Amino acid sequence: MQTAVNTAAEVKQVDWRALAQQLFPQGHDIAGKDNFLSGTAQVDGATVTVVGTTGHTPIGIEIALAQAASILDTVRAHPGRAIVILVDTQGQRLRHRDEMLGINSYMAHLGKCVELARRSGHRVVGLVYDQALSGGFITSGLIADACYALPDATIRVMGLPAMARITKVPQERLTELAQSNPVFAPGPENYLRMGGVAEIWSGDLAQALCDALAVDRSADRRAVTGLERGGRKLAQRVIDAVADDVPLD
Repeated sequence: MQTAVNTAAEVKQVDWRALAQQLFPQGHDIAGKDNFLSGTAQVDGATVTVVGTTGHTPIGIEIALAQAASILDTVRAHPGRAIVILVDTQGQRLRHRDEMLGINSYMAHLGKCVELARRSGHRVVGLVYDQALSGGFITSGLIADACYALPDATIRVMGLPAMARITKVPQERLTELAQSNPVFAPGPENYLRMGGVAEIWSGDLAQALCDALAVDRSADRRAVTGLERGGRKLAQRVIDAVADDVPLD
């Protein structure tokens, strides 16, 4: 029997097919298999490669390899074609099998493939349309040139109860810190403040995607953006200090 919690989680899942219709009104051939999404779509008259996940699936070695293969195929066969990553994941798959097989190496391989695409002239855009948690988020949305999110998306590195267990900081204290520090708080607005999310999309999603692909964000300015938005006050200062070999104040 399904629990009430599981039923509620299923109700909250976003239908990727409906999203694809909004993002790609000019047409697409995206298909889903075992919660992995892949295919192509038309954006402003140009073809883009689409990869992603659905069903809150965790990122295990199979999906990491599938995403990497799709990106490498695009680099090899379609020079300069933009890549769109649709993000809905509960994080890195926490299984003994994946850990023993070296899930970290598979994720690193995926990251290298995205970097190869970037250096080869492909623009890479990520969109969190449902869930984005922990390591699964890092290897999908955050690894793109720029990551965007829908208003109702769920984004967090770790739940506060788990964070409390690991850091040994009382959950009440973490909850208090989350009120003023976006690093501790979930939600797209907090990641927008930190610079991890470039923009939160609403309204015409097709136009928002078209505009995003027109902007060159290959240079990583997330720390600068986080400082400007007041969500990360030290990251860029540390980067500058290391680059200039000077001590922090």
